[in-house]
Amino acid sequence: MFDSILAALARLMVARAVPFSELSERLKGHYLQAAQEAARQQAGGKITDSRLSVLTGLQRRDIARLRAFQRKDPRPNPLSRLVSLWQSHSDYSENGLPRALPRNGPAPSFETLAREIRQDIHPRTMLDSLQAAGTVEVGDTITLVETAYIPQSGSDEQLAYLSENTGDHLMAAVENIHSDAPPHFERAVHYTGLTPEQLAELDAQFRKGQMDLLNGLNTRASAMKTTGTGPGRLRFRAGAYFYSKDEGDT
Repeated sequence: MFDSILAALARLMVARAVPFSELSERLKGHYLQAAQEAARQQAGGKITDSRLSVLTGLQRRDIARLRAFQRKDPRPNPLSRLVSLWQSHSDYSENGLPRALPRNGPAPSFETLAREIRQDIHPRTMLDSLQAAGTVEVGDTITLVETAYIPQSGSDEQLAYLSENTGDHLMAAVENIHSDAPPHFERAVHYTGLTPEQLAELDAQFRKGQMDLLNGLNTRASAMKTTGTGPGRLRFRAGAYFYSKDEGDT
């Protein structure tokens, strides 16, 4: 039933040389956390190891050991926040377009922009990372050439993005399945029998439409945080994907 999900996960784990024993141990911990949450909702009372064992199929000695399991939540990436602020803050953008910034000096400069994001990371370190990823061009001024920071291929940062984005997408779908009124927007369109030229046209249309939408959401959300009455407790992630495959591939 879940082969499509498991096949993609297995491919990633093998490519990253993650042994099955390590994946299995992490999965056991997440199984236990999911069972604890389900048991609290169903029983409302004491959650015994025996009940958790029934729900998960794990042995009681594993449950006792895994109670100390902690989920590894990655820290928000400062470079993504920097690129977002560059495009949305009135000091660093004009009419929704990011300004070319001097490297140093008073605002608006790349130095002051970087300092607004993190005080403990030197602006030069951020700049070097953005330049290596092709996000900025450095000359007499620093120009933002990509609307999003995309980490270098295969880096730990890129894997963190994969985990966060895919995790939220999958969680949205799971919560929709378990709700009478699906709370999250989650839609897809799919066709077969297309030529490479047709697919390229659709891909280009999708990319432009999604980037326009995401840039608009970024600008609006940034303005809300600036003019809001105080910090809230809610977060959101809006994303998109376009996947294609030759039907003759195995």
